[in-house]
Amino acid sequence: MKTFQDIGILVKEIEPKQIFKDPKLFVAFGFGSGLSKIAPGTMGSLVAIFLWYPLSLLPFGIYALFLVACFYLGISICGYASVLLEKHDYGGIVFDEFLGIWIALLTYPVTLHGIAVVFLLFRIFDIWKPWPISYVDGKVKGGIGVMLDDVLAGFLTLMIVGLIKGLGIPI
Repeated sequence: MKTFQDIGILVKEIEPKQIFKDPKLFVAFGFGSGLSKIAPGTMGSLVAIFLWYPLSLLPFGIYALFLVACFYLGISICGYASVLLEKHDYGGIVFDEFLGIWIALLTYPVTLHGIAVVFLLFRIFDIWKPWPISYVDGKVKGGIGVMLDDVLAGFLTLMIVGLIKGLGIPI
């Protein structure tokens, strides 16, 4: 039986086929993108961008409601996956990255350059975890903890890109 590893720490054994059979795990693992052996969070964020494009065509209010619904769904499924794997915020759980990048892209026009800037900033904040993201990441447990640090990284990205655009720097 194969095991997943997270920075050299073995987590509860689970086979990849189990992820594809369990709808909650399948979504928590970003429709399989979290199975990447190299940078699963980055792979999940890339998949999320492809799923984001049709979302970007929705009216703002519906998009915002969708994000709220994904937050509550994510608390449930990411918490479920963490309990099953017996590891809080396991790297292969990437649905939180989906929501974070969707928040970061909330108000920006669809351009390849803009998407690339948002993607890079989001990944930097998600990996680096500046305050208050680091505080939440260390203190808040369960499904809400898994989701909340990426939500904060998404909002921080949204604010920084808004500031850049507000200064008249084209993105």
